[in-house]
Amino acid sequence: MSIPTAHALWEETIHPGATWSHVLKRGTALRMTDTGGGANAGTIAYNFECPAERFNMPDTLKAQHTARLTTGHVLYSDMGRVLCSITDDSVGWHDPIGGSSNAELVKARWGVARYQEHRNNYHKNAHDSFLIELAKWGLGPRDLTATVNFFSRIDVAADGKMTFHRDNSAPGSFVELRAEMNVLIIINTCQHPLDDSQSYQPKPVHLTLKRVPPPSTDDPCRISCPENGRGFTLTECYFL
Repeated sequence: MSIPTAHALWEETIHPGATWSHVLKRGTALRMTDTGGGANAGTIAYNFECPAERFNMPDTLKAQHTARLTTGHVLYSDMGRVLCSITDDSVGWHDPIGGSSNAELVKARWGVARYQEHRNNYHKNAHDSFLIELAKWGLGPRDLTATVNFFSRIDVAADGKMTFHRDNSAPGSFVELRAEMNVLIIINTCQHPLDDSQSYQPKPVHLTLKRVPPPSTDDPCRISCPENGRGFTLTECYFL
């Protein structure tokens, strides 16, 4: 945690390999900053009032005709409403299809490092970390949903092979999410599952929370495609 700046409600750093959760209130925005470069911020999101409504990766991509996320894109729920909008982004490419690491993957790639011997430097994985954080909100394995890997990029070849793109996020890179609903958001900083680094080396991500005005009729996220206009209308009707 750090002292908020003049326009910030809260500032905090998610340590390497750690997990963080918060209810982003409608009318606030969360800026994630990759302070050292090369971070991965795996993120899952739910409607806080009704967690059965959660981030839907297929609808998010097909509605916006994209396989990556950046400024102007939104995160759709499985009810066709907008959970969050990406209002600012210095990276230009965030991965919505790579998924999360699990214990077997981490063990095979970087070996075993248990808490008993390594304390807080033990090897963590995103899947188990998400489940632990979900339990704090009364949710469990059946509620685990698709992940957006902010700051990471994968390239997909013609034969379907996915390759991790190194150096996608430079030190100081940021992305900002505006909450369009009251969103339970969970972020984990474990390495991307396709990261082929020779050593286990997750990176920290700094968070800044602030209040923002509601989206206008000509908001870039609303008008970026016709589908988004309908998504915002459904979301606004939800709060009538």
